[in-house]
Amino acid sequence: MPRPGPSFWTLRRARFADAGRGALHVLTREVHGRLHLLAATVVFTAAALLGVPPAHWALLIVAVGAVLTAEAINSALEQLADALHPGHHPGIGRAKDMAAGAVLLAAITACVLGGFVFVPALLR
Repeated sequence: MPRPGPSFWTLRRARFADAGRGALHVLTREVHGRLHLLAATVVFTAAALLGVPPAHWALLIVAVGAVLTAEAINSALEQLADALHPGHHPGIGRAKDMAAGAVLLAAITACVLGGFVFVPALLR
């Protein structure tokens, strides 16, 4: 009789662990990932010190999450592109620039949102 494979939940735990390792890599080993994590720490510390209301916390969490997510996708694309084609290729360079642009757009949006949250809190 054939031996059964791993259970559904065993596979889910393994995939979750893989994802956790990937996120940890971005936040601890990628320069821009560490920079965004530092910025997130500053944002959340300032929000706590200024007594930002819960609804504004939610906006900040979504904005920070969007930037960190964009950075993780950008880092993954760069790793994959560099592994598949280590030399310069115009199409790969453009794709990498576009992924970096996505991080920039997310960061600009987060900064604008931060202004709407923090300026009134500082003027109180």
